Amino acid sequence: MHSKHYQGLLLMTVYITFGACTELTFELPDNEKECFYEDLESGVKFDIDFQVIAGGNYDVDCFVTDPMSNVLYQERKKQYDSFSHTTASKGVYKVCFSNEFSTFSHKIVYLDFRSGEEHPLLPDMNRASALTQMESACLSIHEILKVVTDSQTWYRLREAQDRMKAEDLLERVSYWSIGETLFLFVVSIGQVLMLRSFFTEKRSDVNTST
Repeated sequence: MHSKHYQGLLLMTVYITFGACTELTFELPDNEKECFYEDLESGVKFDIDFQVIAGGNYDVDCFVTDPMSNVLYQERKKQYDSFSHTTASKGVYKVCFSNEFSTFSHKIVYLDFRSGEEHPLLPDMNRASALTQMESACLSIHEILKVVTDSQTWYRLREAQDRMKAEDLLERVSYWSIGETLFLFVVSIGQVLMLRSFFTEKRSDVNTST
């Protein structure tokens, strides 16, 4: 998968050997649209998972089109979603994310794109005969590892999302604390000046009466 107009900051890219899988996290600025392109054969199944990790209301527009520009998927202001499709024709399929509805907040989006069938663990695993105990154990471990990988991805996204929320909260608290400190400093100076003015007025009254 590649982007012809890549303007976001690529934070992480992971390529997985089974099938064709691409995981990436990218920055989507405000009033911008980011598209990714994948050249696929006919009859190939692909799956898309995306989630907005940070920014604004954690939402983004997403749409997928085929080589004839037919819209296969289109959703507005989604925080996360999944989409599966089997290609009907060979060509370049486009996946786009739009933040054009936002005027000041940029987003960080996670995308997982998978296409094709998973390669068998062993060369002869597709044979018609029954699997041996060793092959069954390998297949079971492989399925468990896939679940673990998906869980790790989910926890990694939640950790990144919570960390960014905490950093944003810390920044707001810091600004609020600085504002309160400046306000108290100004109030203190104002009180001192007011008290000095009282004593100055009393001295003036005493001198006048004398």
